Amino acid sequence: MSSLPIDDSRAALYTVGQVATMLSVQQAFLRRLDEHEVVRPSRSSGGQRRYSRHEITLVQYVVRLADEGMTLAAIRRVLELERDLEAAHRRIAELEAELRRR
Repeated sequence: MSSLPIDDSRAALYTVGQVATMLSVQQAFLRRLDEHEVVRPSRSSGGQRRYSRHEITLVQYVVRLADEGMTLAAIRRVLELERDLEAAHRRIAELEAELRRR
């Protein structure tokens, strides 16, 4: 049996209105996150923003950081650094595994 889109945390299923309601934020805030390249949701064929569960979780994190007083530019940089750190950890694990094989 194949998996359904609802099973995929990265499937873009939710509209701006749905996400705004779920997270108790303004739709304009979600649009600003996209415009400032903090959280970039997918677009439907008609150009409407569509969010995945993964992106909704990311927006929740962004809301917490904004509530702590961080600017959107600072939040974007934090997210970039976290992605870089995650990639570095993966690379280290790969290299350690390679060393163990030798």
